[in-house]
Amino acid sequence: MENEKEASFYKWLALSVVVIGTFMSILDSSIVNIAIPKMMAVYGVSIDQINWVLTSYMLTLGAVIPLTGYLGDTFGTKKIYIFALALFTIGSFLCGFAWNVTSMIIARVIQGIGGGMIMPVGMSIIYEIFPLEQRGMALGFWGIAAMAAPAIGPTLGGYIIQYLDWRLIFYINVPIGIMGVIFAGLILKDRPLNLSKKLDYIGAITSIIGMVSLLYVLGEGSSIDWSNVKYPILIVLGIFSLVLFVINELTIDEPLLDLRVLKVFPFSLSIIISAVLNMALYGGIMLIPLYLQNIRGYSAMQTGMLMFPSAIVTGIMMPISGKLFDKIGARPLVISGVGILAYVSYELAKITLTTDPNTIKWLLMARGFGIGLAMMPSSTEGMNQVPKQLVGRASALSNTIRQVAGSLSVTILTTILKNRQTSNYYGLAERFTSFNSFNTDYLKGIQGYFMGTGMPQGSAQGVAQTVAYGQIQKMAFLYAMNDTLLVTVFAAIVVIPLGMLIKRKKFGKVVGNGKVLTKGDVSGEPATN
Repeated sequence: MENEKEASFYKWLALSVVVIGTFMSILDSSIVNIAIPKMMAVYGVSIDQINWVLTSYMLTLGAVIPLTGYLGDTFGTKKIYIFALALFTIGSFLCGFAWNVTSMIIARVIQGIGGGMIMPVGMSIIYEIFPLEQRGMALGFWGIAAMAAPAIGPTLGGYIIQYLDWRLIFYINVPIGIMGVIFAGLILKDRPLNLSKKLDYIGAITSIIGMVSLLYVLGEGSSIDWSNVKYPILIVLGIFSLVLFVINELTIDEPLLDLRVLKVFPFSLSIIISAVLNMALYGGIMLIPLYLQNIRGYSAMQTGMLMFPSAIVTGIMMPISGKLFDKIGARPLVISGVGILAYVSYELAKITLTTDPNTIKWLLMARGFGIGLAMMPSSTEGMNQVPKQLVGRASALSNTIRQVAGSLSVTILTTILKNRQTSNYYGLAERFTSFNSFNTDYLKGIQGYFMGTGMPQGSAQGVAQTVAYGQIQKMAFLYAMNDTLLVTVFAAIVVIPLGMLIKRKKFGKVVGNGKVLTKGDVSGEPATN
């Protein structure tokens, strides 16, 4: 009994260490976005130059994540996790100390190497130490960090930039990272190593070239100038490298990423569900802040405060959905959560220039409820079906696909948003310039207001036209945002039939070698004596 208590205490202590690292790495991804204008001013660089601060981090993540399974198997998840957390902390310090944009980019690459390892290795640690019947709950708590950090980032970043020194957005990681490294060294336990594993050099090289090439192009989004020959070359190079990667992984005995794990249907299904859900998820994270700041005129901090309650709801729902997953399985949670997400996204697609901010806040909270209910059970269900010796590789593969899906989702949604905005603007401007009494009266009303302040008639007329076309620009963006949110509704609806393919949880059924499933088991788990 005493040993069981000690084992349970260790598991939750280890989980808290993993949560610290996960929260830090994801928080940094969102908090840096807020500081981009400030860094442009401090370093005196253009938007194209400063974008490399974001791009370098994303590309490094894409290059490193596929290697984490091999590194964890060879050196042990404890050592790799400590190394990753220490490197991320050092990178954070160097980012805060950076004196120009070049040194900042180099520091972000160092940060990205550590940050790219933290999530997949952390997930592997959780699967190592928690038995099947407790993984849902454990991953629910872990998911608090994964889902809450993107919402907390803009709020915290906005406050720091507005009232404190902007470099604190990086320095704040240093004491937390040092504590995380110390706790990881004291608490986490080593596991048996597989020293016979050889590094798949061809797989490593082709995955790095393929991921970096494609993520670079995806990171450029709708601003890509296809007349620039480098983009087609990078697309061809990326696809060719990934084709070679797949062929290599399927034909060697010790692949970098064991793609054969995709034969496990629940795992493949969970990856598809997560990839499609990414689009619905990024729709709210990306579009609503743009609406609040560009259309409603909110500051970054005000926007963060409005979105913060939804992060709290998601954080609360993560462990609850994990506990429910352990009891009833993933299917009802995924279907109901995605249904809520689809409905709320549809309601968000109807917001106007004057929608009450409290209405938006409540819709975002309901959206957070749906995400918290569906996201973690879908991925946990798939990982639970993977043989234990392949968990590290499966975690790396899952995170790699998630990284690509996230970048692809942002690119698709940004492209749709800009195309619809341009189309709407020309349509509204054409209707406005056509002669009718309403437009004439509207312009005269604005012109009369400015003339009433003492402005000459000619100047007042020009200002009136500027105000009118500014309003048209806002309406064009609003309609484009509504159209783009409808795309996320469709993405969520697509997940519902996929959720129906998840096996129901059954109790009292004999499986495998004769083991009878109890309420602690998930249908389909490989049986062991």
